Amino acid sequence: MWLVTLTCIAAAAAFDVALACQLPHDWRPQTEACRAELAEIIVFARVLALHREAYNVYNHLPWQHDADLLYTAEIELLCDQAWGSMLEVPAGSRFNVTGLGYFPCFTYSVTENNSYYLFLRMDENYSILPHGVNFQDPIFADTAESHRMFSSLFQFSNCTAGTQVHTYTPEWETQEDSRLLCSAVQKALFEEEEQVRTLSQKVRVLEKANGHLREKVKTMKRLLRQARRDTSSSSAAASTTKEQQSLSLKQLYDAERPPAGQPANPQQDTSQGRKTPALKKALAKKIRD
Repeated sequence: MWLVTLTCIAAAAAFDVALACQLPHDWRPQTEACRAELAEIIVFARVLALHREAYNVYNHLPWQHDADLLYTAEIELLCDQAWGSMLEVPAGSRFNVTGLGYFPCFTYSVTENNSYYLFLRMDENYSILPHGVNFQDPIFADTAESHRMFSSLFQFSNCTAGTQVHTYTPEWETQEDSRLLCSAVQKALFEEEEQVRTLSQKVRVLEKANGHLREKVKTMKRLLRQARRDTSSSSAAASTTKEQQSLSLKQLYDAERPPAGQPANPQQDTSQGRKTPALKKALAKKIRD
């Protein structure tokens, strides 16, 4: 019984986490260059130490009693902040970055004595936190690919001795001249996608209405064919009835005439004269019917 109860609780918790981790319906992945433009603070720093962190508003876990999963990193800037960042501190400065660890929907993890490019932000309490722009990873390891992506952002920065982040290349000028604001481009793309989505919905509605009209046309055609068949049957029946009436009248008339070659006599003529009104009445009745 207890096993079943615990299983149900675990399943319910997993279901809640799955719902909480769903991205917005209009979410689209962004490139690192685009996200770097939207990040508040970008630094290149070395992790000096990791400190366990208790539960707080940024570190909320169902298993919050396990403090090893949550920590703060003490970092040292290897260069000045990136060009355009909101944090104004020189190279060699040290401060703590909180909100790191293993969370239900994502992981912000670093290790001691390693260097990283970090997207950061500052909250209302002046705490420095990872800035997961567009719900994507804000931490990049010190690799050649990371240098290629972010070196132009540090072209005006001073770095500590032995740190070589940026090496001038002519491509930087071309990149700066042709740079487009990521937010403006993204907004235009979202508006275009929204317009396409709206038009697609209208097309589906019109196709549905067209299907209903086709069904109505088919029904009307079927009823018209049935009406034509019924009319033809009625006309044939009326024609048959008239033919039967004409045949009956002809037989009655033939029965009233004397046989061929029989001599006429006054008595027969008188009798025939008496039968004539009866024959006329019968013919008139048949015609009325």
